[in-house]
Amino acid sequence: MRPRRRLLDSTLAFFCVTLLLLAVAVPAQQAPPPAPGGRAQGPGGPGGGRGPAPLAVPAGGFFFVQLSDPQFGFSNNDVDFIQDTVNAEFAVSTVNRLRPAFVVVTGDLVNKPGDAAQIAEYKRIMAKLDASIPRYDIPGNHDLENEPTPATIDAYRKGFGQDRYTFRYQSLLGIVLDSTVIHSPKNVPDELAAQDAWLHTELDRAKTSGAKHLVIFQHHPWFLEKADEADQYYNIPLARRTPLLDLFRENGIKYLISGHLHRSTEATDAGVTSIVTGPVGRPLGGQSGFRVFVVSDTEITSRYYALGEMPYRIGPAGGRGRGQAQIRFSF
Repeated sequence: MRPRRRLLDSTLAFFCVTLLLLAVAVPAQQAPPPAPGGRAQGPGGPGGGRGPAPLAVPAGGFFFVQLSDPQFGFSNNDVDFIQDTVNAEFAVSTVNRLRPAFVVVTGDLVNKPGDAAQIAEYKRIMAKLDASIPRYDIPGNHDLENEPTPATIDAYRKGFGQDRYTFRYQSLLGIVLDSTVIHSPKNVPDELAAQDAWLHTELDRAKTSGAKHLVIFQHHPWFLEKADEADQYYNIPLARRTPLLDLFRENGIKYLISGHLHRSTEATDAGVTSIVTGPVGRPLGGQSGFRVFVVSDTEITSRYYALGEMPYRIGPAGGRGRGQAQIRFSF
């Protein structure tokens, strides 16, 4: 055998033996456990490298999805809505794959009130939602203007449907409020009074409904950190916030679900939890995404998923609440 060939064979043999020894001496690396909150910390973890691990749906429970602030036009200041379309299409296709019991869209459907092109694009994308998944639209300040008028409210009702109503799914009774009317009622005092009277009536009806969870859905957060925080653009003014929070507590309402902030936050005060969900559209902190809520007999839990970390599924297939919800509109 030639000297050069012998040298090559010896080198290869040494390399193979070294690799074998390393394989025996070094134990297989274990995937790290999930961090608090269920986040997988690397490939092979419970989340499979997809971000937060999927929520579990208990036997007899169900889950629903909250989309907020798709706000077509906001990403490029009303020049176009290309990015908003991309985000919304991804969100809708993910919802179709997950198949929740229902979807709630908590306001700011468009960026420019009354803009025909933005409204048409919102409706075009949302029409792609599977027809078996109920969707509940809620008006935001960008749908009605910061200070709504009878004309803007009428236009919303003609274009999207009622701005206050209730719906029922199994153990959950959803109460949808027009929070822009609560936030800035200067031009629509009659609407504020009518909604207040309607709310009291619905709460009285709820007492005999058998619902285990009464949930308020609207666009504006009631509070961001504490119930008596100072007034600001992002919360409901104290003059109307305080008496309504008292009313909610008296009627056993524990969950207030909203958007508007364009980032996610959660705070509990005196037994009432304000859950604020970040946007499908342009974020002002954090990332674009949506929130998943899991409902059991005793509680409601949730997790916000950024668009880049959507779960492959939510809990076992048997835990997915399906079927038609019952809805009652206000007139």
